[in-house]
Amino acid sequence: MSDAETLKIYADQSRKYASLTNADLSSDPLLTSFIAALPSGGRVLDLGCGPGTAAGVMAKAGLKVHATDAVPEMIALVPQSPDIHAEVKTFEQISGTNIYDGIWANFSLLHAARSTLPTILNALHIALEPNGTFHMAMKLGDTTARDRIGRQYTYVTEEELRGLLTTAGFTVTKKHTGSGKGLDGTYADWIALAAYG
Repeated sequence: MSDAETLKIYADQSRKYASLTNADLSSDPLLTSFIAALPSGGRVLDLGCGPGTAAGVMAKAGLKVHATDAVPEMIALVPQSPDIHAEVKTFEQISGTNIYDGIWANFSLLHAARSTLPTILNALHIALEPNGTFHMAMKLGDTTARDRIGRQYTYVTEEELRGLLTTAGFTVTKKHTGSGKGLDGTYADWIALAAYG
């Protein structure tokens, strides 16, 4: 995520965002399924981790978590744990080969520019162990637009997202859809795809 306005909004509202997302994720079915698919003590990338709520749940489950976010104020809120390495990093700075057993990209890549998604997803595929577990959630739509508080979003259709993942080398295994209320107070439809690399 490189949009300066979006980064500033998350920096300014990091604590408000944390309070909205600090629900008990330990029973979230998507996160539970993701964790269950990983080996004991597996290595996970929490991409665009925000305040680290999911990273905390994963660490408690015995996983080794690399939590990254482009906003320092978010990284400062990530739970302190010997099993969490929190680091300020953009999507484009993720690199390496066969590093992670799983990658959790939960409503983070929706802030990447549409033109950069193929390159980012290709790098994530390379960073994932062969047959590793990948989770990606995005808001549904076909435009690029700012929300009511100014955050830049790339909305995708199911067909587009499946195509992006397939082109990057992933095999989609599960789909979930829903609707949720965001930081701007509005509801949006979303899609989450589970895949392996």
